[in-house]
Amino acid sequence: MAPVAEELVLYEVEGGVATVTLNDPEKRNRLSVEMLAGLVDAVRRARDDDAARALVLTGAGKAFCAGADLGGFGSDAPPIEKHFGTDPFLEFFRLMPRLGKPSLCAANGHVVAGGLGLALSCDLVIAKQGADFWTPEINIGAFPYMIMSIIYRNVPRKVVNEMILLGERLSAEEAVRHGLANKVVPEDEFDAAVTDWAGKLASKSPVLMRLGHDAMYRQQDMALDDALEYLRSQLSLTFSTEDIVEGAQAFFEKREPKWKGR
Repeated sequence: MAPVAEELVLYEVEGGVATVTLNDPEKRNRLSVEMLAGLVDAVRRARDDDAARALVLTGAGKAFCAGADLGGFGSDAPPIEKHFGTDPFLEFFRLMPRLGKPSLCAANGHVVAGGLGLALSCDLVIAKQGADFWTPEINIGAFPYMIMSIIYRNVPRKVVNEMILLGERLSAEEAVRHGLANKVVPEDEFDAAVTDWAGKLASKSPVLMRLGHDAMYRQQDMALDDALEYLRSQLSLTFSTEDIVEGAQAFFEKREPKWKGR
């Protein structure tokens, strides 16, 4: 396992899956400036790593992420320094849609504030039973500004309004009902469920996953006609790949495809 940013973020690749672990369990993986920088570095590494065909984001200990480390940003720092101190948040949120690979959040505990933004930036979320999801910023005289755009793109508006205006916890089961997570898994089945989905994601054609993953995010804010034309162009590009031919042949021959990644 190779450490990133003095082991505040861990990076490991096995079986085509890059696992990125927030590694400050004593602080419930609160996002300091240093951890955010390490997280961005790890995501870039996964993006550029040919051995990694899928990414899993998780947290060490009993929490996924308890949000920003407000003290770490320095209450006495000049306002402009605080402003630019959030740059890594923006970089992470911009990187994830452009990863070119599927991502899975293994929400193993508390998913709070900025941590919720990290989780929802992943394509899929598996929650461990007992995990909770919440945006408590309003309770401490703040507001979830940095993650609002991410939440509103994942969850129905009235649900988001309830979350950010009341600042109350949602259980993992409620998170699934509201669209913050895909499913809840009992603790003793959690690791196996994450491994199963991550392995399935990593088993797909890397070139077709990249084309499709890019299209998923690029089309979402387009006008309908623009989206249709763009998606047709991506379909035509897909027809030019060797993997679509291999996939079709494997289907008719009732065998597993052998992806070439081109």
